[in-house]
Amino acid sequence: MALSNRTFPLTLAALCLLSIPFVVAQFNNGVVWTLANFIIAGILLLGAGLLYLLVASTARNGTYRLAAGVAVAATFLLVWGNLAVGFIGNENNPANLLYIGVLAVGFIGAVVAQLQPLGMAKAIFAAALTQFAVPFVALSIWRPELTLGVLWVIVLNTLFAGIWVMSGWLFRRAGAIGTRTN
Repeated sequence: MALSNRTFPLTLAALCLLSIPFVVAQFNNGVVWTLANFIIAGILLLGAGLLYLLVASTARNGTYRLAAGVAVAATFLLVWGNLAVGFIGNENNPANLLYIGVLAVGFIGAVVAQLQPLGMAKAIFAAALTQFAVPFVALSIWRPELTLGVLWVIVLNTLFAGIWVMSGWLFRRAGAIGTRTN
């Protein structure tokens, strides 16, 4: 199925997902989404879906597609979480800008790897290492008081690094079993 044939179901899925907060907001005063929130969420959902379709369409193997799905999900959740509440402090904390480095490492690595599975594994492992390093870099720059909140930031980043590692492992497995992209 051509990429253009897959965009309609993707758009429909994004609209269905966006209808959830819209409906909930009608019955719950705690859910307050502005038009800008819906636009940003729509762009993120469609962007993540299109990115997955683009990367996964080059694969002949389900393991590669699963690896791409995990990497795109990690990217989506990283961006969404930082825009919504921020991982470090709140969404306005400048330390959250360090996460751009995680995405840059993954993107540049994917370009250099030309989406080949073993190269993608290296790029995603590098993104995992960058993700894990972010709170420590933030600690060394901003030197906050060490609290339980700081520990939770380290735990959250470790969990995200684990998601990246899972994707990298899947890309490595896809390469080991002879998956080649088109």
